[in-house]
Amino acid sequence: TALRMSQEGAKMVVVDIVPDAGQETLATIKERGAEGIFIETDVTNFAQVERMVDTVKYNYGQINILHNNVGVGGSKAAHDTTEENWDRIINGCLKSVYLCCRTIIPLMLKNDGGNIVNTASVLGLVASPKQSAYCAAKGAMVLLTKQMAVDYSARGIRINCVCPSDISTPTHQRFFASREDPEAVRRSLMERHPINRFGKPEEVAEAVLWLASDSSSFVTGVALPVDGGLTAW
Repeated sequence: TALRMSQEGAKMVVVDIVPDAGQETLATIKERGAEGIFIETDVTNFAQVERMVDTVKYNYGQINILHNNVGVGGSKAAHDTTEENWDRIINGCLKSVYLCCRTIIPLMLKNDGGNIVNTASVLGLVASPKQSAYCAAKGAMVLLTKQMAVDYSARGIRINCVCPSDISTPTHQRFFASREDPEAVRRSLMERHPINRFGKPEEVAEAVLWLASDSSSFVTGVALPVDGGLTAW
């Protein structure tokens, strides 16, 4: 998504708790002739989020688009979920969105608006076995998106979220590799998609780009499935 937005001329601020991953993304952006900076940040920590926003203001003066794109896995059934694991997933998937929105929305209000796109999940719309904390976090993110859209749309800030299903990424491949019968798991998941394939990262990026652009100027408070029809069943 960062690469796609940079292609449209956006000045990118890459934020990651893992320096190597963030620097790699920034390097790719710059290789393609775009402008950006990387800020190492734990987005579950309010003080670090505030410092990150101060750095953005110093470098660019304002923030027009916020894309909250954090995912934390490892969810289990409720009775198997430790308090530590619950907090880790809820903080990573939900608290991070609240903290970034809390800190950046005032800046957007001063600059006559902006766009916020949150990456939720189809598991914020429908349940899945042994995903108690993850479903709770992503479901809350969907409703937080809608609630904030009610509060801020009339003040120039559109707020939406995308809800991807299974997307072919390295993490996706590692998940299959960890299963006893990877091919059986792959087939089972693919059969849930009427389009009969998994999504591509580029397809999610296009949805985020559309929601962040003026092309969707009458769209706010939407949870947009990017799911190959999974939630159409």
